[in-house]
Amino acid sequence: MTVFEDEFGRSGAMSAAGRTSPAWTPPTAGGTGTSWLRSPHPTVVADREGGVVEFNGAAADLFPDMGVGSWLDDVAPGWLADAHRRLARPAPPPSAEPSGRAGRPPLRGRHAGRLLRAHPTESGHGDVAWWLVDDTDLTTAEEALRTEQERAAILAEASTQLLASLNPDRCLEKVVLLAAAHLGDAAVVISPPVRNRYAVVTAIGGRCDRGQVKMDPTTVPGLAEALQGFPPVPARWIDPAELPEWALPEGFEGTPGAVAITPLPGHGVPAGALILLRRGGRKAFEASEELFARLFAARAGAALSAARLYAEQARVTRALIAELLPPQLHHVRGVDFAGGYRTSQDTERIGGDFYDVHAGTEEGQETLAVLGDVCGKGLDAAVLTGRIRSTVQALLPLADDHQNVLKLLNGALLTARHTRFATLVLASVRRSGGLVRLRLTSAGHPPPLILRATGAVEEADTGGTLVGALPDVTSRSATVHLSPGETCLLYTDGITEARGGPLGSSMFGEDRLRTALTECVGLPAEAVVERLQMIAGDWVGRGPHDDMAVVAITAPHTTHLSAVNGHTRGRYTA
Repeated sequence: MTVFEDEFGRSGAMSAAGRTSPAWTPPTAGGTGTSWLRSPHPTVVADREGGVVEFNGAAADLFPDMGVGSWLDDVAPGWLADAHRRLARPAPPPSAEPSGRAGRPPLRGRHAGRLLRAHPTESGHGDVAWWLVDDTDLTTAEEALRTEQERAAILAEASTQLLASLNPDRCLEKVVLLAAAHLGDAAVVISPPVRNRYAVVTAIGGRCDRGQVKMDPTTVPGLAEALQGFPPVPARWIDPAELPEWALPEGFEGTPGAVAITPLPGHGVPAGALILLRRGGRKAFEASEELFARLFAARAGAALSAARLYAEQARVTRALIAELLPPQLHHVRGVDFAGGYRTSQDTERIGGDFYDVHAGTEEGQETLAVLGDVCGKGLDAAVLTGRIRSTVQALLPLADDHQNVLKLLNGALLTARHTRFATLVLASVRRSGGLVRLRLTSAGHPPPLILRATGAVEEADTGGTLVGALPDVTSRSATVHLSPGETCLLYTDGITEARGGPLGSSMFGEDRLRTALTECVGLPAEAVVERLQMIAGDWVGRGPHDDMAVVAITAPHTTHLSAVNGHTRGRYTA
């Protein structure tokens, strides 16, 4: 192509094909026709055949071999020359391309390590001006932003899934599965040692395996430090070929191409270590990927520590609750005992009401039944019930003297740190022939009710002061005899003071309790307790209520002895 000047003084160019075209001048502001030449963006004008007509200094810096008359194919990247040919060729007939040439996709390509975006502007007579914008930094920033958004979504998903369960085993499996899915091709989690053995959980391809190994963590660079909670060793310091066999999940073929180890920080103590693996041929872990692994490990370690702490607390709680829960009552020395208990909150298993039955150690010795109510409810009240029950059990050798037992118990409560008090009732029970003899003593507690075989309900003539509040306690005991089928009921005021009914605010009251007890004539102790609990439960419904406890002591109709193969077998146990 040769440059010439026509008869009107306009500059132009002659292409290799021998055709001429006037020089293309892009529109500019301020009326300066050459201002585009000073644009910071590279600009190239080429004719229909691909010959360079004009270019600015920025284009000359980007394409050192460019000159007027040169071909785009020789001086510009191939993707730009191909785009120019597609744009500059004659438009097809309307019938062949009804949609026209509008809506062309953006043109992008690389040159000299930079990502360029090309914007074409057509002159209308075949020449095209290409404005080139360097998108390298913008694209890098967009990719970084997209990567960070994806990682933030992964961390949010991990937090949601890891905190969804407080089961340590399920939480551990979720950690290793998430790590294998988002951080590497496979993952291994090593828990702190227990008696020199390490629990190892591996994951690959959505499969999780468990095992235990006895190993020396110092053989793996960075593992011993990670298990102690120190910052991780850079991945480039770890030779994948030296990784021991136990650290490779089953199904991981060949030598890993990259390994990263990071600690799992916990609450005060490390929660373990996380090993990330990549297959051979893949790139090593970049610094940003190692940082992301540490962010994931921080959430995973916190979730694992919380799950393990909860499991330990739950184990301790179960052990303590097992001691604080009322016992399962049964037949003791020819007498039927049954108990029922409902705490003030359905989510709690222990509260301020309690009962116990202590069988006599020798034949003919009285059985001591105790039912009480501690001021307050919930865990604090349950702790005091445990103290009272332990004290009463220690005073069993003195159980023949109820007044002495109450006096010693009162002294023990007054010297404790708490300021709570309690009411209780003692019942010493012994069977004599067909009758059951009871000595009943109330200490600030509702008197027991006696259900006779006729359906009449009597109140035991006993009373006294509560324990744990005053220096001295006084009490009055009553002796009651039960004929076969008759029942003595011990109960707490949670039954009579329960509010409910049609309007939800009426007290259950002693009259309703007596009426309900009348309907239990002839029933065994367990059936009496179940019926009273059902009636009281229906009365309160879903409304709030205090702890409710009942104990039924019933004289059986028979001795339940039967001869089997010439031997006598009794159903009563001590």
